[in-house]
Amino acid sequence: MTSQGRKAKPAKSLRASISFPPEVYGELEKLAAAKKVSLAWIVREATEKYLADQWPLLAERR
Repeated sequence: MTSQGRKAKPAKSLRASISFPPEVYGELEKLAAAKKVSLAWIVREATEKYLADQWPLLAERR
């Protein structure tokens, strides 16, 4: 609860605009289609794995 007695709102996802070389974007689209998920899901999943590899202690807090 907040100091005013209301429940805190859950954190929202933030939006980012990312540019990829055309060949990378094409491969991401193919991968997303093959897995039947969105391209955004592929990028989020890859980012989470990268962060876990780079900073293992951060991954433990999730």
